[in-house]
Amino acid sequence: MAHTVPTTTDTVPHVRSIGLADLRWALAEGWSDFKEHRGDLLMIGFLYPLVGLMAAAFALNGTLMPLLFPLIAGLSLMGPTVAVGFYELARRREQGLESGWTHFLDPWRGPAAKELLVSTIALALLFLTWLDVAAQLYQHSFGFNNALTIQAFLADMFTTAAGLQLILFGNLVGLGFAIIALAVSVVTFPMLVDRPVPAATAAATSLRATVHNPATIALWGLIVAALLVIGSIPLFIGLAVVMPVLGYATWHLYTRLIER
Repeated sequence: MAHTVPTTTDTVPHVRSIGLADLRWALAEGWSDFKEHRGDLLMIGFLYPLVGLMAAAFALNGTLMPLLFPLIAGLSLMGPTVAVGFYELARRREQGLESGWTHFLDPWRGPAAKELLVSTIALALLFLTWLDVAAQLYQHSFGFNNALTIQAFLADMFTTAAGLQLILFGNLVGLGFAIIALAVSVVTFPMLVDRPVPAATAAATSLRATVHNPATIALWGLIVAALLVIGSIPLFIGLAVVMPVLGYATWHLYTRLIER
């Protein structure tokens, strides 16, 4: 049965102060949840590596090659949407409800679906904007080449001054997009799964939580980024474990950040 959500309310929740101990606790709880459900969720978790491999193959087959790294790195911007099912399973386990994989899509079938879709579209627009900016940065440095080979691309990027400058500046710009995505989503999606609030209220609460805990949220972002990189080596296979653990851990972090 889908998760039932009461009538939407605009009530603004209280944001708590959290620290390093809370991050450790959230990760430990995320790992605990994963161990309980790993038989079901390894199969679900493999969907994310598959998407990464498809994106890489798509980018390597033609003129999109310069967008290979921005495309793969940018997929993390959509992580909160992918993790909605993990938030739901963690919520159900927390409440002592049956929490098998059949409930993974419950939020998308319930009253919260519209607000989740609105938030997903916002992240998708951010993702597309990042790709557009990355493409413009590359073309500004090297122009447009529809016959680019991977060898020529790597030579441009790692053996020329323009390439090294692009790597530095591109990573700084990407960091900016990542900070925006983290600030507007760290609380948004778990909150929409947890309570009947509009997407705008959830996003505003996420921003308040980030502003109230800048160092802790920044550290959380670094932890997430590091685990995603580790999970991507080799061939994104590790993401089958990393994504569920981070999904569960983000839910538990939300329960510490927001007064329920």
